[in-house]
Amino acid sequence: MKNIADIDTNFKIESKIEKDDIRFYNVKSEPFKIYGIYWEDGMFRRLPEMIAKSVSDGVHFLSTNTAGGRVRFKTDSPYIAINAKMNNIGKMPHFALTGSAGFDIYVKENGVEQYYKTFMPPFDVDIIDGYESIIYFDTPKMRVITINFPTYSGVNELYIVLQENADILEPSPYKTQTPIVYYGSSITQGGCCSRPGNAYESIISQKLDCDYLNLGFSGSAKAEKEMIEYIKNLEMSVFVYDYDHNAPSTEHLQQTHETMFKEIRNSHPDLPIIIMSRPKYTLTEEEKERLEIIKTTYNNAVMSGDKNVYMLDGKTLMYKAQNSGTVDDCHPNDLGFASMADSVYDLLVKII
Repeated sequence: MKNIADIDTNFKIESKIEKDDIRFYNVKSEPFKIYGIYWEDGMFRRLPEMIAKSVSDGVHFLSTNTAGGRVRFKTDSPYIAINAKMNNIGKMPHFALTGSAGFDIYVKENGVEQYYKTFMPPFDVDIIDGYESIIYFDTPKMRVITINFPTYSGVNELYIVLQENADILEPSPYKTQTPIVYYGSSITQGGCCSRPGNAYESIISQKLDCDYLNLGFSGSAKAEKEMIEYIKNLEMSVFVYDYDHNAPSTEHLQQTHETMFKEIRNSHPDLPIIIMSRPKYTLTEEEKERLEIIKTTYNNAVMSGDKNVYMLDGKTLMYKAQNSGTVDDCHPNDLGFASMADSVYDLLVKII
């Protein structure tokens, strides 16, 4: 593959990677395949800026966080490095930097995809320069690679660095190519997984070999009509929604929850829809009221004859983790996300 830097030195990438036989590849070029995000006006986004801007300031900003973004390819390079150009870095006291700003790598061999290692961001990662990181393999052989993008940071550019003479090929497509679409709060976005591959949607993708789109917006998922309009026009294999945490009141949830369901259902009469309440094992009185509102949406759909609607409540989602599944009585830790993934996966295998 011809490298643009060989033709135009203005495209040469400054690097501190101490290897003499490296070649840089922009993930926006073939044969790389990008999922869950796309590039627009200098950065990767989860939905078009025009749409995001019409919803709210929060969604506009958070749509540039690359939660659910992935790049896939095949290579026999004995090492893989990244050179990431960032535009914002999520740093929070209750959130590992490897989860909010890190990339992790999965390797698929013999039909099984497994976590391999994490491209570690330095704690003082510079939002202008971004960062580089390298991972080595024990033996050089052809592997299917998935690199997950950060959940709570923005990426302008990502370069994959491989051995100069290594082969690089297009990956096999996902078994389920039409994406599962997830809509919800910071939990949906991935807070507070220790690395991107541990968000529950990512775990499910690994198990089911399916594509997905993460439309989780921290503090900003309120079932706005502009967001509903966008989602109902997407092509999707399953729709999963949970924005209980972001509904500012029980009244807001009551006014919007069933409305959102009906709008999606009217546009997709046969689409499997999974309704979820907040993933929490022990509920307060107000949280119990919210759960009843969500149950009402589900029950009304079933009573109207809907055969493709399903519900998972918070206790079911957190059955494995129970009260040990969060970092702050709200955001799941890795145990909480694993518990959520198990519950959703068990349902999805019956649907897809």
